[in-house]
Amino acid sequence: MSSDEEILPIPNLNLPQSLFVLSNPRLEHLHEKARKELLEGVEADEMGPWYRNITSIASSSSTSPSSPTPSSSTLAPIPLDQALLERLEKKNEEELKKLDEKLEEARKTEGETEISEGLKARANYLTRIGEKQRALEAQKLALEKTPGLGSRIDIVLTIVRIGFFFGDTALVTEYMDKAEKLIDEGGDWDRRNRLKVYRALYLISIRQFKRAADLFLDALSTFTATEILSFNDFVTMGVVAGVVSLERTELKKRILSAPEVNQVIPEVPVLGDLTKNLYDCHYDKFFVALATLEQTFLIPSRILNPHSRYYVREMRILAYSQLLESYRSLTLESLARAFGVSVGFVDSELSRFIAYGRIHARIDKVHGIVETTRPSTKTAQYEQVVKKGDLLLNEVQRLSKVLH
Repeated sequence: MSSDEEILPIPNLNLPQSLFVLSNPRLEHLHEKARKELLEGVEADEMGPWYRNITSIASSSSTSPSSPTPSSSTLAPIPLDQALLERLEKKNEEELKKLDEKLEEARKTEGETEISEGLKARANYLTRIGEKQRALEAQKLALEKTPGLGSRIDIVLTIVRIGFFFGDTALVTEYMDKAEKLIDEGGDWDRRNRLKVYRALYLISIRQFKRAADLFLDALSTFTATEILSFNDFVTMGVVAGVVSLERTELKKRILSAPEVNQVIPEVPVLGDLTKNLYDCHYDKFFVALATLEQTFLIPSRILNPHSRYYVREMRILAYSQLLESYRSLTLESLARAFGVSVGFVDSELSRFIAYGRIHARIDKVHGIVETTRPSTKTAQYEQVVKKGDLLLNEVQRLSKVLH
């Protein structure tokens, strides 16, 4: 990809993350930093339309926790700075006027290439300032008028980012599929790898951890999609998805031994604590790392927050199962000691997981022993069929949404 085809980081996907933090009362300790970053980003990108939207009190409906743009009624106070809004809107008006004049001049005196560049410049500015509908219309028009396959893929990926920014799942899925079709026509390796990251981010947002992990980890050594997330966040997402879904041998090979992961661990030490302690069977330290990950990354993340309770539960089940697989029976006391928790906690949690069929064991409370049980081959096959059937149904539902 040449320098003039560099992917612009628009819209700025750090801003809906900051907005999400501000919408969550549990994250009050992060509000001051998030508010500062949000306002700095709004001013830097001249985001008059988006700033007006997030400070408006016209809408009283709330959005789901996973939405990157919660309604103003759910936000920690972001007072409207009328002077800032007027300054931004004046800049928007002046810049759009210049872009329109330049485009009109290209239509009168220049060729198709210059017209295409003018359309893309106008579309990108509308995307940058966060005016969703006008940006989408302008990007679609630019897509129609742009001849080069690489440039068309870039426009489609920009529309995907607009979808991510505004939490528009239908837009994301529709245009990721368009990008995939265009790439299959002859897209280069860089764009192909970028799409892997986009799709992985979407998959992890809908709790498809195994498929997301495969894409994240496949793209580790070729990651360039900094327009959608930072390298540290990319690696963290990959580890989060991988540790809950990979077999133990794969965990060692694809995460613990990956140089890209080891490069990030000094900056995000909880990743090393989580994966190494699970692999080395230091379950008490693993539980501490899991709790730290939940508080510092899962709950504050607009992508992962809706799945945080599910994720923590699945990781606990994974750790319990890993330990119990090595023994025919264990005392509740030794289990509690291994995980650094009370006997009552282990008893309560294991009882629940056993009742749901998630852990194959039974508890002899008289003798304080947990005895492992091995499901029959037929039962295991049945469970596998059910699991794969659920995945297939999810795919069919996703496809039906795209088609309709």
